[in-house]
Amino acid sequence: MRLRPLALAAVLALAAACGADPSTPQKKEEPALTGGPAERAAQLVARLSDEDLAGQVLMPYAYGSSATEVSPGSAAGNQKLAGVDTPAEMVAEYHLGGLILVGFSADDPTSKNQTTTNVDSPQQVLDLTTGLQKAAAKLPAGAAPMLVGTDQEYGVVTRLRDGVTTLPSAMAFGAAGDPRLTEDAWRAAGSELAAVGINVDFAPVADVLGGDGSAVIGSRSYGSDPKKVAEQVSGAVRGLQDGGVAATLKHFPGHGHTTGDSHTDLPQLRQDRATLDAGDLPPFSAGIAAGAKLVMSGHLDVRAIDPGTPATFSRKVLTDVLRGQLGFKGVVVTDGMNMAPAEKWPPGEAAVRALNAGNDLLLMPPDLKAAYDGILGGLRDGSLPRERLVDAATRVLTLKFELGSKPAPAMSIVGSAAHAAAADRLAAAAVTQLRGNCQGISGPVTVTAAKGRDSTRATLVEALKAAGVEVVDSGGTEVHLIGYGDERADLSKTAAVTVAMDTPNLLAQSKSPSLLATYSSSRASMRALAGVLAGKTPPSGSAPIDVPGLPRTACAA
Repeated sequence: MRLRPLALAAVLALAAACGADPSTPQKKEEPALTGGPAERAAQLVARLSDEDLAGQVLMPYAYGSSATEVSPGSAAGNQKLAGVDTPAEMVAEYHLGGLILVGFSADDPTSKNQTTTNVDSPQQVLDLTTGLQKAAAKLPAGAAPMLVGTDQEYGVVTRLRDGVTTLPSAMAFGAAGDPRLTEDAWRAAGSELAAVGINVDFAPVADVLGGDGSAVIGSRSYGSDPKKVAEQVSGAVRGLQDGGVAATLKHFPGHGHTTGDSHTDLPQLRQDRATLDAGDLPPFSAGIAAGAKLVMSGHLDVRAIDPGTPATFSRKVLTDVLRGQLGFKGVVVTDGMNMAPAEKWPPGEAAVRALNAGNDLLLMPPDLKAAYDGILGGLRDGSLPRERLVDAATRVLTLKFELGSKPAPAMSIVGSAAHAAAADRLAAAAVTQLRGNCQGISGPVTVTAAKGRDSTRATLVEALKAAGVEVVDSGGTEVHLIGYGDERADLSKTAAVTVAMDTPNLLAQSKSPSLLATYSSSRASMRALAGVLAGKTPPSGSAPIDVPGLPRTACAA
């Protein structure tokens, strides 16, 4: 029916009063999403454009400690990476499903692909993650929260260090050998990550350390016994996810039996299939059984399964073994796409190859626009089947809805006394005596350390004084500290006690009559060491790897 001029004028006036532009077609309001996380994810995916789907499977890093206000240098970094100035603009421009917060320290073996840092303090991280979530909420997929991840393994790979409870390394957990302590400590740590807005942790490391001791993994591993590592991984997964953060098993199918570094090379796993199944896969199977939400694919040449192809790009490894044999149904995330084995192909082609292999989330592409355009180009030319992208995006959104159902803990729990106590219990149980008597030392103590470890030395001095031990600048019983990356030249020829704060392998070359291992230089580990040196607590840990010429422990049970 045609409206008379007066009636039409009334309609226009009513539309204007309601704030609508009558010349613009009005968007149809979508029905509310219903059901559980998987059902809501499927409903949402059905509404999304190809551009939205492409963005949901990308998890880049960004420059800047704020979502919206960055320095000129950070803006330049974001322009090079993604053609925008700020992290919030990156989220909007590429419809991002996630973003990883990065950072590094001098002892970090993963620093080769960490070119910036966005982590400083708990409040700064909360402000950043809040800004990212505000930007993501404006997207068509904004009904689900954004994935905000980081590598908080503890030990040498710890992104957020100040103002939070820091746990010892994975190897310290292995030395303590008590999955209940593991679960408690990771629950405390997970709740702190959740409080500052981080909902995905790329931990725990599920790699079993081989006899040659993969240098890039080292103390990031829980040990060399597949069964014991599996127990520790399960405890870490349960604790972390009870704390409100999704756990990630890495680096599938296992980075511990190679001396290569996948940041710069393509390491080869030369085990036969039976050895791989028995020696590397059990912690991944256990972590999956414990409910791990993600598994990270490794840039590893698995000779027994798909020789010459990095596992990240191998359908045989990810789809046939991880999905088929191990039954994993969660999100498969790549290791950094800016690492050398992944940069064999241009970023767009690499993105398509990784998705086709079975990955659902692409981490740290070196050129975000190229990766995004490559995914859309793959849809157009058929090299990336749309159903594969839909499948990946659905898994990602399912995870996001699962995480969004849990309220964030209050900031007051961050660095709390209760959490520090959980870290202290674990650290105390980890201290291991590999040579010498197990009764502590008497008289004044002089603490020395390998070059560059003055901060840790000061921490131990403070802890020793708190434990009632007299500390003198010289002339006392020398306690010498060594850590990650130290070599024979860093050993002291005069120390009565040498302490390994990373893998204990170097202790095999020390002449000190007393050898101890903390596996970590965290404050909790230094407090635990002080207790042992003061004779107040026994060194009850047992080395989770073999050290040539030394027992797992010199102390009777």
